[in-house]
Amino acid sequence: MGRVNTLTILAAISAGLFGLNGQANTIERTHKITNDDFFTIANMSKVQLSPDGKQAVWLESRWDKELDKSQRDLWLVNTKSRQTQRLTFTNESESSPQWSPDGQYIYYISKQSHEDKKAPYNGKPQVFRLAVTGGEAVPITKESEGVKSFQLASDGNNLYFLSNKATTDKDIWADMRAKHNTPKYAHGKVTTNPLYKIDLQHYQQSLILDDDKVVWEFSVNADASQIARITTSDNELVNLEGWSNIEVFDTKTTNNKVLTDTAWRANAPSPYGWLLGLDWNDNNQQLAFRIDFDGYPGKLFVATPQTDKAIELTHSGDMTLNAGDIHWRPNSNEICFRGFDHARVKLYCTEIDGNQQGDTRTVVAGDLVIGSYSFSHDGKKLAFSHNGQDHFSDLFIADGASRKAKYKRITNINPQVDSWILPQVSVVKWQASDGSQVEGILELPAGYKKGDGALPLVVQIHGGPTSATPYALQHRSYGRSTFSANGWALLSPNYRGSTGYGDQFLTQLVGHEHDIEVKDIMAGVDHLIAQGIADGDKMAVMGWSNGGYLTNALISTTTRFKAASSGAGVFDQRLQWMLEDTPGHVVNFMQGLPWEKPDAYTHGSSLTHADKIKTPTLIHIGENDQRVPLGHAQGLYRALKHYLNVPVELAIYPGEGHGLSTYQHKKAKMDWDQKWFEYYVLGKAIN
Repeated sequence: MGRVNTLTILAAISAGLFGLNGQANTIERTHKITNDDFFTIANMSKVQLSPDGKQAVWLESRWDKELDKSQRDLWLVNTKSRQTQRLTFTNESESSPQWSPDGQYIYYISKQSHEDKKAPYNGKPQVFRLAVTGGEAVPITKESEGVKSFQLASDGNNLYFLSNKATTDKDIWADMRAKHNTPKYAHGKVTTNPLYKIDLQHYQQSLILDDDKVVWEFSVNADASQIARITTSDNELVNLEGWSNIEVFDTKTTNNKVLTDTAWRANAPSPYGWLLGLDWNDNNQQLAFRIDFDGYPGKLFVATPQTDKAIELTHSGDMTLNAGDIHWRPNSNEICFRGFDHARVKLYCTEIDGNQQGDTRTVVAGDLVIGSYSFSHDGKKLAFSHNGQDHFSDLFIADGASRKAKYKRITNINPQVDSWILPQVSVVKWQASDGSQVEGILELPAGYKKGDGALPLVVQIHGGPTSATPYALQHRSYGRSTFSANGWALLSPNYRGSTGYGDQFLTQLVGHEHDIEVKDIMAGVDHLIAQGIADGDKMAVMGWSNGGYLTNALISTTTRFKAASSGAGVFDQRLQWMLEDTPGHVVNFMQGLPWEKPDAYTHGSSLTHADKIKTPTLIHIGENDQRVPLGHAQGLYRALKHYLNVPVELAIYPGEGHGLSTYQHKKAKMDWDQKWFEYYVLGKAIN
């Protein structure tokens, strides 16, 4: 993206916005969606509305084939004229944009390097500042090990940031590890995060707090009297699950207080929850934060650190809290958050009166899948990204203070989509074997009508499993859009354990993996067959992460699928507990440790049922995946190739983690899936 002519981009966007300004968009939908189209899609994240609400910035990611990666840059839009402008052009992705309170500058994190490799141009993340009126970006920090995160003071006079510092454990074996320093030890060295402040009037830097803690997030209140942090003693992700704390530092007394965690630890449905999302109320006293769990509903708290009291917010209906971007609406007593509700993602705001919870309102009406959001400084204007049924993420503006406000589209960052022949995206419902209602997202080819005949079917399964497939247009390397463009039906089931269908629907999966959700999915398949939409003799299944686990579960339960694509999927639950970076996930769903629940680990593992697998299976895995380590894919491959004589291919992607990040790897996966399914399901020759 860094090498594309900016004028060409702006011209295309202006052409796309022509239809947004109330005039007819005459572009005909003639383009058949292909795998290559995936790499033309821009994605929008981290929307930040200017203090006066007249402008907004966002991070826009686009694929750069020459760089072999997706690249994030800062973009700006005038919310009245809708004129857009690209602000950054580096080959390194920008992150964490924040407006200065006067609206003159945008602060952000970027990695830049010069020949001398000295900070701030040492290739480490640093805070930069860019004037909205133009000019070169100015470095604000120059940390030798880079900056982890930052926050501007409410008056714009100071900037707070977390640095990175190597710390060595001082236990009895420290000298031995130092003496024999060639092995890689499992512990002993930690990267901690001292907190600094830069006076932006005089550019003087001072240390605020260095207590050898790993800090995952921090938040400074408006008068800078209190600083909240989420901390652990070690960098390993496992420490965030159940061993993390919320600490509040008093900048005047220098007293550091750990909040009593009974409500989100001892009284929680699981001890393995991770804290996230810190935000202070304008009153400087109330701190909002979240905790999430695998397999259980997340929780939202409002605490008053001085009294060590916290209230847990309750909610009605089927909504499940989503993500950690919680914000107090400025000049109000409302705490706002996103939630999954029946495949939609909505924005909610709840009134807090002292230590009492008031009414909760849905801020914007409609079938929305809201991404990031931001309020103007008076709290009256709202900007948010939204992924609809006929467009990918774009910026929208609404009244932030009303109930179920109407919204207005401001951008069209993917004008090429206006010419695409789009799939029909709908919500389909069916009855599970136990009588429960289950939903999913169904994609059908454009123009398809019931009665046109049964279609070959791809069952595409979401990960998590504490997640859901949204009711929105998607073109992903995990299967959406290209299959329906080629005449397939595609079902993405929101099986038991998915979010947005009520707490009971979510928690029913606990203790029943490799069982209840498999039955839910197959009931959906049978429903489509009964409706005459799906051809039961031409079916494939695919998924990534928990979708890969369920792909393994399905092919070890039934032989009805003619082909499978298993991406980063668990094969053995004991191995998963031993090797993954968040073992609380396994403990939650198995309801205990391996030696406590051996039967659960046995039943929940596709390895136990592997002798039933007959389905030709394509296996994808990242070489350095810490979430679902390589051994699972190798075990599945060994079972099918060497012992069961089932057609199988194993694709190991060098250097990749739990998701694929390079252009070449994404392209390889999509092409392999398409050819594999066409050959084994449709009988097409390989060309």
